[in-house]
Amino acid sequence: MDSSVARIADYASALRFAELPAAVVHDCKRRVIDTLGCGLGAFDAEPSRIARNIALRASTAKGACILGTAHRTLPELAAFANGVMARYLDGNDTYPGGGGHPSDVIAPVFAVADAIGANGRTAISAITLAYEIYHNLFQGACMREHGMDHVIYTAVGSAVGAAKVLGLNREQIANAVSLAVTPNLALQATRRGNLSMWKGCAAGNAARNGVFAALLAAEGMTGPEQAIEGSHGLRELVGKFELTPFGGNGRPFRIAEANLKYFLSEYHSQSPITAALQLHSQVAVEDIEAVTIHTYWFTWSEIGSGPEKWHPTTRETADHSLPFIIAAVLIDGRFSDEIFSPERLRDARIHQLADKISVKEDAQFSQQFPRAVPCRIEITTKSGQRRTAAVEYPRGHVKNPMTDDEVSAKFRALAGRMLPKTRVDRALDRLWQLDRATDLRAIFETLQIGEEPR
Repeated sequence: MDSSVARIADYASALRFAELPAAVVHDCKRRVIDTLGCGLGAFDAEPSRIARNIALRASTAKGACILGTAHRTLPELAAFANGVMARYLDGNDTYPGGGGHPSDVIAPVFAVADAIGANGRTAISAITLAYEIYHNLFQGACMREHGMDHVIYTAVGSAVGAAKVLGLNREQIANAVSLAVTPNLALQATRRGNLSMWKGCAAGNAARNGVFAALLAAEGMTGPEQAIEGSHGLRELVGKFELTPFGGNGRPFRIAEANLKYFLSEYHSQSPITAALQLHSQVAVEDIEAVTIHTYWFTWSEIGSGPEKWHPTTRETADHSLPFIIAAVLIDGRFSDEIFSPERLRDARIHQLADKISVKEDAQFSQQFPRAVPCRIEITTKSGQRRTAAVEYPRGHVKNPMTDDEVSAKFRALAGRMLPKTRVDRALDRLWQLDRATDLRAIFETLQIGEEPR
């Protein structure tokens, strides 16, 4: 095996729950709560139904639970269905700058842990490990710069996390890594132009493939020996990179560096949304002559350029359309993901105000990113007055973190779309005590929609 794969396998083999600081264990539970809340909130979305229907085609008593149901399916299919649900609302955590959403590794780890009856501490260790692998690959190889999608980090992180739950040895973990890297180089076309349902499903697919890689390795399947460093390996494709030291032995764990989202919208809209909410009370919508959003290059490139960003026609495009989002917030005086509904996508008032919005790169802001995610919105009224609001660290950023109560409130709001309050409260209680759980069955039972758990 090449040295990069060997380092991953060595680290994964050695990591133990006892080595995790209490703060890391707690932060992992916050991510799990946030992710499962997002999944329940998206339960009725069409892509969620499609993914779930595929997973429902298989049934096995020793399988993994499909979130919101009592049905047990193959763990790789549960990882897909649950991963699509968790990701679809675009409400889960992120590494800014093309790093995608590391909590995409939670659904696959939970699927494997549920299938084999692993305890909560095993799941927490595997999730923390998967975040480490995910972050290290992102820092070493930015796939976006090479026209490829960030979901390869999910595939590899999921494979290693699943392998940890399965108790695979060093050689098997190395094969799982190779089997995740080699066939899972997805295209960035997923996130360009008018966005399709696949935008919210690509990570669930990568999670499925990561679990499948680990299951193959567990059965003795081998992968290419030089998947990263060898001829025609990942390095030849994206350029030479080295893995940095992993968390532990006094080094920080990277799970704490992922930013949570206070709003259910693309991450680089979080600061602009916050600024727009500050401005709403200062100017009447009918008095707005022009709105200028000053931001860093990545925001402009990702959600502030291209004609479809002003007049989106799909939910997937809308939650990546900064002019549309800010127009809706200025009109409503609040943010809700209801603005991405078919009715609001046709709201003439939003489109008329969006036409008055321009998005401009600020070179100084680009230099500050990704340490900060700065934004300044300037509104010019019809009488020539100007109103300005600026934000550097939106709520949920590691420098402006959400409290535990806010994480719980977000879960209550999302899970409450599908579950009664008593069930939501019971689920939260169990999730905050994940490290004491003997298995995940009781958690999934509590989250079953329309079922009364034991």
